[in-house]
Amino acid sequence: MDDQEFLAAQFEQNRAHLRAVSYRMLGSLSEADDAVQEAWVRLSRSDAEEIENLGGWLTTVVARVCLNMLRARRTRGEEPLDELRLPDPVVERIDGGHPEHEALLADSVGLALLVVLEQLSPAERLAFVLHDMFAVPFDEIARMLDRTPEAARQLASRARRRVQGATPEAPADRARQRQVAEAFHAAAQEGDFERLVSVLHPDVVLRADVGPEQPLSVRVGAEAVAGGAIMFRTEAPATDTTEMVLVNGTPGYLRLRDGRPLSLLAFTIDHDRIVEVDIIADPERLAHLGGSLQE
Repeated sequence: MDDQEFLAAQFEQNRAHLRAVSYRMLGSLSEADDAVQEAWVRLSRSDAEEIENLGGWLTTVVARVCLNMLRARRTRGEEPLDELRLPDPVVERIDGGHPEHEALLADSVGLALLVVLEQLSPAERLAFVLHDMFAVPFDEIARMLDRTPEAARQLASRARRRVQGATPEAPADRARQRQVAEAFHAAAQEGDFERLVSVLHPDVVLRADVGPEQPLSVRVGAEAVAGGAIMFRTEAPATDTTEMVLVNGTPGYLRLRDGRPLSLLAFTIDHDRIVEVDIIADPERLAHLGGSLQE
């Protein structure tokens, strides 16, 4: 094995970690892959013998790449993704077991958390993701941001308050989550408005992403969300089928038409009530789900 092959093997040992960092930083699977690839390019052009801690070096590089990508979004005048697009979901079959997905979602990064992260500044997001999720010291984060360690600590603290105020305090275990998801699905299929309302938080928020050409559709309140679910059910062809899947580790539903993904329904559950419903019905994004579910 020559030096380049050895370096590539070392990089592969860190790939899952780097992709996990990038996904949390960017909320986009394709951009996360681009960031990881850029880290490899930079490593291949570096003097690896002078790198004492390869894992730490790669984490720093990929974090800086992600930071630049986030800043570029702002430079292009893009709004936060929760106003335009929902973050990319990680979807797998209900029995799970896909090693790559398990690494990507090792600490249960739900869509609700990713939506909140999209609302942070690039610096806040980097500080929170690296410190709170990957235990990177503030001294190292400060060097990436060209700030003092205390400033980096304050960035993470501000981000933490946003996250704690907008994500579930008491997520149910997987079995209970499945029961709640099944109750919602059954009530929607049967057109039972009262049962739907009973599993929804009074202030539940529904977001529907149908593609970049249209703005994100938002409904707020149990009655509005329940009414929309029943309307959708009555308008859908009887030949459509649904399959329970895991969406970022939480049970959700994939609707299929002629075997092709038509829409993805993801839930955020807190205290046995659904507090957020996220729907992705963008054909381009859904087209990529088939392959991942067959892996």
